[in-house]
Amino acid sequence: MKPYVLIVEDEEPIVTLLRYNLEQADFEVASAADGEEALLLIGERKPELILLDWMLPSVSGLEVCRQIRRRSDTRDTPIILLTAKSEEGDRIRGLDSGADDYITKPFSPAEVVARVRAVMRRSRPSLSEEAIAYEDVVMDLAAHRVSRAGEPIHLGPTEFRLLRYFMEHPGRVFSREQLLDAVWGHDVYVEPRTVDVHIRRLRKALNGEAQKDLIRTVRSAGYALDAQAA
Repeated sequence: MKPYVLIVEDEEPIVTLLRYNLEQADFEVASAADGEEALLLIGERKPELILLDWMLPSVSGLEVCRQIRRRSDTRDTPIILLTAKSEEGDRIRGLDSGADDYITKPFSPAEVVARVRAVMRRSRPSLSEEAIAYEDVVMDLAAHRVSRAGEPIHLGPTEFRLLRYFMEHPGRVFSREQLLDAVWGHDVYVEPRTVDVHIRRLRKALNGEAQKDLIRTVRSAGYALDAQAA
């Protein structure tokens, strides 16, 4: 089941940006435009994390944060404050009100996704899996090792990150641009064709001599980890 994140933000463009990037990262997302709506949604279904804007209409984000912390059913729900306030005193106020983390605007969507994952790992250690598997491929994330059918596979750092991203989203087709954003990052300029080079390297390492190709090429669309690829 996808982790459920609630965005509490009254600026629609920011909601759209956050929703898109979180959904691309495999989160389920809901949104509320003010504190009252947020508290109603939380009462209907408890989120696994709340992205909460400080400057909300009627009720401030800090007050919403305090109310969430006062409720027995939500007092442990992770909260990340989003705000244009960047002074140290403001950060302290935000954390003192019960927030687990603090992100200032403008922000990088990739950083928000990374911070969401980090806060959720701290609050729910079970989300930080030691290993992931697909078909006969196993990634030991703690030891940074990969094997297929019990045999070790040697990957470079980029191929390792690429395979991990595929294994976290099996069957899903990603364009070169989506893979660049997810694996290389938004702030790094890399030619889209670079993805093809690393896909070839990954295929060569993963497939060996006679093993089935698990990476599917979708013409004009991108690539996917798919056991039906060949």
